[in-house]
Amino acid sequence: MKILITGSNGQLGSEIRALAEGYPLYEFLYTDVNELNITDEASVNHFFALHSPDVIINCAAYTAVDKAETEEETAFLVNALATGNLARASSECGSFMVHISTDYVYDGRNYCPYSETDKINPQSVYAKSKAAGEAAVQQAGGKAIIIRTSWLYSAFGNNFIKTMMKYGKEWDSLNVVFDQVGTPTYAYDLAKAILDTLPLAMTADLIEVYHYSNEGVASWYDFAKAIHLFANITCQVNPIPTEDYPLPAERPFYSVLDKSKIKKKLAIQIPYWRDSVKNCIDRLQ
Repeated sequence: MKILITGSNGQLGSEIRALAEGYPLYEFLYTDVNELNITDEASVNHFFALHSPDVIINCAAYTAVDKAETEEETAFLVNALATGNLARASSECGSFMVHISTDYVYDGRNYCPYSETDKINPQSVYAKSKAAGEAAVQQAGGKAIIIRTSWLYSAFGNNFIKTMMKYGKEWDSLNVVFDQVGTPTYAYDLAKAILDTLPLAMTADLIEVYHYSNEGVASWYDFAKAIHLFANITCQVNPIPTEDYPLPAERPFYSVLDKSKIKKKLAIQIPYWRDSVKNCIDRLQ
């Protein structure tokens, strides 16, 4: 099976690269912006005609949530237009597409975990661009799954774990918001889940939407405290409300994802978030 990975230098793409040798029946084609300009429809169509991938896992995304508020055109170019280019090419080629989306498509006003059938209501530019990307996949008409995930981190790239470890070593105290609740997700776990379930996922007749995050619930404060515990960092972490740490883009206050569907349909077990945070930090150290 020939699998195209777009955004292969990002967190999720890098974790797929790291896992690849464990999947000898898969042939991987790794691309990032230098190998394939996914915002150029002609380039995408040419690449698909040349390589005829069986599967595309779209890890490419514009993820600068706050910068998106002033870079709306760029966010939509990458998260919506480029996703549409890939989805249409995948449909025409008869490929199966795995597209990664986000918990930010929800407005965060729920009081219980979001299921795939709950209405989306994106609030920020980033969230709206990702919702538009989901719509582009749906409209392309090919075989695909959309996976919404949350609070992604990994051993690669820049992320909350690395930031908290860096500042925790440099500063005596840190303020972290306690009133935004979701679930941290280890990109390694998500990458493995995608690769393990591909044969089963591909049997679906229609486009399916799934939720995947690690198990459990946390605030950013809880997340920071766990990071420092596992990294043996003694910096004081202070819980603060969101209003004391204003940012340009609105975040969902509650974005816990219900994962019942993916666990049942694709027969996977999902690790607990604290266990995965420890695994990532052990790997980094």
